[in-house]
Amino acid sequence: MALSALALCARALLKIGAQPIASLDEGTAEAEVAANLYPGLRDALLAAHPWSFATGQATLPRLAARPVADFAHAFQLPAGFLRALSAGSPRRGRGLAYRIQEDRLHCDADQVVLTYIFRPEEGAFPPHFAAALVDRLAAEFCIPLTENTSRAQLLASQAEAEFRAARRADSQQATPRAIEDFPLISVRG
Repeated sequence: MALSALALCARALLKIGAQPIASLDEGTAEAEVAANLYPGLRDALLAAHPWSFATGQATLPRLAARPVADFAHAFQLPAGFLRALSAGSPRRGRGLAYRIQEDRLHCDADQVVLTYIFRPEEGAFPPHFAAALVDRLAAEFCIPLTENTSRAQLLASQAEAEFRAARRADSQQATPRAIEDFPLISVRG
């Protein structure tokens, strides 16, 4: 089965012993719970960690409207933006002081490269993230559909363990960042 919002929700429903759904708008209690909870839970899990598959960089377009105070320029955030990781210049993707306000990035620089978390299509979710999302969905679907709080607590602890395992797997997909500017290293020469 291709990875989709429906497939992920169906897996979560199976984990709690509920009937799987054929559509998110089919009118059943399971479909209503899934349709209402899925988007927010997906976005929260994506924003909770700098996932390699959901991290992007973009040169932001500068807006004509200027911020009222504190910064000289405002920039348009990219589509699908969930969370900023850093802002920098075109040669270095970090190091600029910025603030996100009113769905815009405010900064003093003339050009900004933003490193950020975005919302990818479900088909781009790697297996470790999909498993963590299914477990989180199952934990959240449990109370509205089964009214079993002890089972929901067990599913929540399983979801947290799966989330930690997914973060660990994702963090191993890049070279660890070296310490660049640290006073104790500079003193030693």
